[in-house]
Order: sequence, then C-alpha cells, then structure tokens
Amino acid sequence: MTIAISQTDRLGANPFVVEGPIVSGSGIPGPNFSLGAVAGGDRESEWVYCQLVLASQTTLQPGQWFQWTRDYVASLLSTAAAVVGNRCGVFAGASQAPTQSGGPAQAIILAAGTYYVWLQRNGQAPALVTTATAALVVAETTATAGLATAPASPTASSKAIQGVNFAAANQTFTATTVNGSNLLTALGNVSPAGGPFIGAAISGTGIPGATTISGITYTPSGTIQSITMSANATANGTAITVTATGVLEATLMRPYLSKVN
Repeated sequence: MTIAISQTDRLGANPFVVEGPIVSGSGIPGPNFSLGAVAGGDRESEWVYCQLVLASQTTLQPGQWFQWTRDYVASLLSTAAAVVGNRCGVFAGASQAPTQSGGPAQAIILAAGTYYVWLQRNGQAPALVTTATAALVVAETTATAGLATAPASPTASSKAIQGVNFAAANQTFTATTVNGSNLLTALGNVSPAGGPFIGAAISGTGIPGATTISGITYTPSGTIQSITMSANATANGTAITVTATGVLEATLMRPYLSKVN
C-alpha cells in the first residue's frame, strides 16, 4: 500500500499548496476556492479546503492531524481542543517540485497569519501516531497537538477518532550509513508514496537512539535519493535494516470525532 500523492479533478487545485499568509489589502488573493470545497485524487483520496489561522510560527508536517468546524475553520487536533462531531483529517504535505531539494510531501514553516490549506479526509495518507498496537483500528486524540494514537483499547478521557485504520505499526527499509554522517543512502524498499516519511522515528545498527527523519532528498525524476537524519550515524554499515515508526500509513474514511472515551 502507498499514500495518495496527486489531486486531479479540480482545475488548479493542489493538496500540497498552502495559500497565505493572506493580508487584507495586500493584493494577494485568497481564498482561491470556496471553503469546504472537495477535490479528489488517486487511491480514493479526498481533500477539503479549509481556513487555518495561526497565532504563532508553526511547522506543518505531513501526517499532522487537524479538525475543522462546520464553517471549515481548521485547527491542530488535541484532546483538550477536540470537539465531538467535528470532522478531522491530516495535512498531506507542502508542495515542492521533485528536485534534488524538494519532494511531494515536505514539512513547511509558517509565520503567524491566516492561511488556506487542503486537508486530506479520505484515502491513504501519512499520519502521525505516537503508539500503534493490536489491530490498529482504535484511533484517538492525544494531549499533543497534531498527534494521534492507536492503542490496543481506548484511553480514558481521550476522544475517539472514528473512520481510520493503519496499515502497520512500522515500516522497514535498507540503507547505507557512514560514521559521522547524517545521511542514509543506497536505499531499498522506499518510495515517495510508500515512505518512510518526514518526522518518523528510526532505529537500526549505527543509528543513535531518538533519531528522526528530518529531510528527504529526491532525484530530478522524483525518486528518493537520500534521507537526512536528525543525528549522525555512529558506524559504517551497508544494507542495514532501518525501522521507521511514528508516521504511519493510514486509510482515512472521512474521520470524525465520535465520543469521549
């Protein structure tokens, strides 16, 4: 299975474009679509066009969970802020051309202001998940904004996310490490649609504890060339097995916040 990476049936729409900041009188048009507009793409995907108001500088990462109101005003999803009945979904990533420095699903740093974003509500998508156990069909909010969990059973006082399940609790791929370098190269079993994804925690021989994927570099043809780690490798290794967790492939089925556990 792989995540959705294209959006095709709404002329000009792109799920990875973030519009803004929109400043009244600046001459920058926005919003460019009607709030609540829906666009579809591959792998049964659907995106909803929402307003996002940020009070401070915020990093949007592929897989972050959002909720939105009936007026299509979105906010990062957390247990404290979650409203039962609100629809929810994930941020699919920021638009960059598939070049040496970009790719189809990147993080983006936004200053405070008003933005308009496409949030994915259906199909296969990356999703930030702190814990994944058992049958991977229980999903719920956490205290951390943008982060969900998939425990073996519901957690008291969290809020249930109905309409989502996860392909697996982790992903494995192969890579070459160089002692003192933060790059993984000679990659096997990776793809832009299949992951691994930015923000995932990774482990393997020669990879320090608590290391995450901080960046992905693509070739001009769009294939993954290398992965940047948040820490340097501590050993040389060839074709080592790397395990990625924390950003999982999810199947979204128009999720919504169904109840307080």
